[in-house]
Amino acid sequence: MDLHFGDSKPTDEERAAIDTLLGPPESSWEGADRSDADLRWARGGRAARERRDLLLPGLHAVNDRIGWISEGALDYLCRRLTVPPAEAYGVATFYAMFSVKPRPATVLHVCTDLACAAAGASELCAGVEARLGLGSGVSVERSPCLGLCERAPAALAVKAGDPVRTAVSAPATVERAVLAASAPDSAPEEPSAALAVPQAGRAGREELVLLSRVGVVDPASLDDYRAHGGYTALRQAFAIGPAGVIREVTDAGLVGRGGAAFPTGRKWQATASQPDHPHYLVCNADESEPGTFKDRVVMEGDPYSLVESMTIAGYAVGAHKGYLYLRGEYPRALERMEHAIGQARARGLLGDDVLGQGYAFDIEIRRGAGAYICGEETALFNSIEGYRGEPRSKPPFPVEKGLFGKPTAENNVETLVNVLPILTMGAQAYAAIGTEKSTGPKLFCVSGSVDRPGIYELPFGATLGELLDLAGVRKRLRAVLLGGAAGGFVRPDELDIPLTFEGTREAGTTLGSGVVLAFDDTVPLPRLLLRIAEFFRDESCGQCVPCRVGTVRQEEALHRIADRTGADAAPDIALLREVGRAMKDASICGLGQTAWNAVESAIDRLGAYE
Repeated sequence: MDLHFGDSKPTDEERAAIDTLLGPPESSWEGADRSDADLRWARGGRAARERRDLLLPGLHAVNDRIGWISEGALDYLCRRLTVPPAEAYGVATFYAMFSVKPRPATVLHVCTDLACAAAGASELCAGVEARLGLGSGVSVERSPCLGLCERAPAALAVKAGDPVRTAVSAPATVERAVLAASAPDSAPEEPSAALAVPQAGRAGREELVLLSRVGVVDPASLDDYRAHGGYTALRQAFAIGPAGVIREVTDAGLVGRGGAAFPTGRKWQATASQPDHPHYLVCNADESEPGTFKDRVVMEGDPYSLVESMTIAGYAVGAHKGYLYLRGEYPRALERMEHAIGQARARGLLGDDVLGQGYAFDIEIRRGAGAYICGEETALFNSIEGYRGEPRSKPPFPVEKGLFGKPTAENNVETLVNVLPILTMGAQAYAAIGTEKSTGPKLFCVSGSVDRPGIYELPFGATLGELLDLAGVRKRLRAVLLGGAAGGFVRPDELDIPLTFEGTREAGTTLGSGVVLAFDDTVPLPRLLLRIAEFFRDESCGQCVPCRVGTVRQEEALHRIADRTGADAAPDIALLREVGRAMKDASICGLGQTAWNAVESAIDRLGAYE
């Protein structure tokens, strides 16, 4: 696409989709009919450039209405926002859920990632593609993880229009997936979020802390949420002040639950102390790690808890605006969060005067569009700002220069909702849960070859074996993947590993975000490793050479090993180690740094290619 505006024109429907989001254009410089005044001076450009962050919502608006993004639509959106078309084209082609080539209005995303692959995703894809051949009006796309691992295999149908319609099929069969694609409105309703919490229907539910309301409260009812302790924590936050909130979070020992385990209190204190203003709060709900779905369950089953915890975090760091970056594959979570934010705003729990305390705070949802790399905090900031979701070099760190170049505190959903029990039970009582170095409860996403897949809440320090006993391993266990695609494999004789950050490090693996994928001896391990390599090759943003080239070389080597039946794999394993070291040492962000972890652990701990 040329650097300059082209001659392509948007259709009336494409123009309407963009104008609904941005309002009517004010001058011909933004795409309106030319007037005499427009011939004398250019106007509106600076204001339009300040709305660059609306580029991603604009792309969503067109893609939702039409099903793909034409050159004319992209050109018109660029005129409205004064964005160079080449840059906008780079953004539009960055995300898996967008298409800049014509395709049918209905797209069926069929998950082919780890949990779904073990549950027969290949057969499902083949069956669906055979049923929905050319001329069906449906585009079938093999997709990375859809975050529905507890109900694998999974499919998501998206039918463009006004409004866009979606239907989830999980567990999917060929018939259910075809029905979801051909008639989204007639597809069966998704099961309650509580079904993803096996502990909710068993004795001991009263011991749940983070998941205590899932399946108990009506997720659409603010009154029901408040009747079950909702907004007690926010009132406590106002009582002790921002410094008091940060002190409680620090004393509780809360660390980030996304995998990095950085102390939350330190992050909040560093953000709050910055003299530059405004400050921002960003909630990272773009969980895209294969095997991860805990944030989705919280947002679907207890959405007001996230609204409340974001308000507390914003209050603590001195932010008046919060962004919820929600992955595009979660239509029900999006609906629940939009409703919860709207209700909270209508009842004075968001807005100019929260709870009559003189504190202004509001939340805006930004949808992702299928990019694993946007789970990295600085890539997420770029995505919100309307750029390609590529990580930034650090320093400066987000607490100094984050979103829009301002001090920003970024946390994921699980980290934020932990703030509620800290304030209601007190830092000391919270810190008494778990271990000395890993305090509080932890959510684990268990899927794969187990009888009861779902989200489990256990105190830090429980062993891997205890967790798998709750989930029930179906057959003879072959391996367990901890931490998802970026994690590592452990053997069946290592189930006494304590599920803490320090315990998994000592065992030579990682806890990550809490993914636990169990595989029995019927699952072909080499095929899983190849799928992991394909995932990282596809999800690499391509910004840095070690990751851009290394993920390709890793996949090529694993393909050669798989195709070389009975031959010596030693040369390619040596190459894998060399490439893996280079990625780990020299990649800009965690994607490249961890892309070799699972393959390395499978070779060293499981003897995958012996």
